[in-house]
Amino acid sequence: MPLTFDPNTFKLTGGRRPGRRAALVGIIALAANGAGFAANEPRFFHAYLTAYMFWLSIGLGCLFFVMLHHLVAARWSVVLRRLSESVATLMPLMAILFIPVLFGMHHLYHWSDAATVAHDDVLQHKSPFLNVTFFIIRAAVYFGVWSTLALILRKLSVAEDSGYEERRRLRMRRLSAGGMLLFAFTTTFAAFDWIMSLDAHWYSTIFGAYVFAGAVVGALSFMILIVLYLHRNGILTNVITVEHYNDLAKLLFAFTIFWAYMAFSQYFLIWYANIPEETIYYAHRWVGSWKAVSLFLVFGHFVIPFFLLLPKTWKRHRWFLASISIWMLVAHWFDLFWLIVPGLLPNGAHISWMDPLLIIAIGGIFVAAFWRVFGAQALIPLRDPKLEGSIHSLSY
Repeated sequence: MPLTFDPNTFKLTGGRRPGRRAALVGIIALAANGAGFAANEPRFFHAYLTAYMFWLSIGLGCLFFVMLHHLVAARWSVVLRRLSESVATLMPLMAILFIPVLFGMHHLYHWSDAATVAHDDVLQHKSPFLNVTFFIIRAAVYFGVWSTLALILRKLSVAEDSGYEERRRLRMRRLSAGGMLLFAFTTTFAAFDWIMSLDAHWYSTIFGAYVFAGAVVGALSFMILIVLYLHRNGILTNVITVEHYNDLAKLLFAFTIFWAYMAFSQYFLIWYANIPEETIYYAHRWVGSWKAVSLFLVFGHFVIPFFLLLPKTWKRHRWFLASISIWMLVAHWFDLFWLIVPGLLPNGAHISWMDPLLIIAIGGIFVAAFWRVFGAQALIPLRDPKLEGSIHSLSY
């Protein structure tokens, strides 16, 4: 059954088909990775963590988008709210998919090995924070916060379809205000725990902001691709317009610059201080083929997208938006690969067959769950008083 929707209820009528296909592909890819796990467990878990953080970051970026929408009482993004809400509500699923990371802790985090800690003064000093029990507790808190925020905001949004109430709108805004603070703390500490602690001797105080910036870039790219897919199937073509394309592309442009600003700020401060304990992080990423990955991030994640996203005309063309969104998602994956894998492969970057397969495996499950949630309710908040203004691209 083709992907269609009811123009009266704005619900998908063939929405399960892409989800089923994605789930099938994801399951097949996940099964194929069993051979990788049996052959090389450390490489498997590093590839899994990279793929997992890629999809988790998209969910977190969409949760940020939803809360930002409510905080600033935006009008233009009303038609995109249900899409971002649907992605954000996948946090409970991502909590389940985090379980393999826990099983692979000893392959990922050297501070989780008691024998290693016993012979390392730095790790002993950090052990009150970096220990397995507290690590798991913190992870449960992170997912609890993210899931609660996403599910409550989604529930309130869906309840709005039965009748608009101003007090419900105020509740969503107040929840987003407090939630944004919780989001900032939890995403920062999650970045510290799950990525930065891969090298527990190194630290950066702006690492969380750097990872957050990349997450929003990934989320915006994913949203653009979903909208393009809907339009390709003739869905919401008169609701999400070229002006929304332009606005999404402008946000993508802004957060591409923000990502570069965070990346440069982190690098510049470490370069200027020239402390061996800090510079070693970048020295490891300038060895062998890691140098090529580092240069790709400079040009592929910033310089090239910066100039391509400058013209207003290009930001309004579907073929360009599809191309730049795919490009930015690839660059985002390389960014996470650059953050996670060098500790395992210090002599040079090497992309294993498990890397793309695990992206497909987790992505298939992620996309299947997204279509299930997205198609369960109206694709837009029908009773939102700002809906008409959003359709006609009124930003005030």
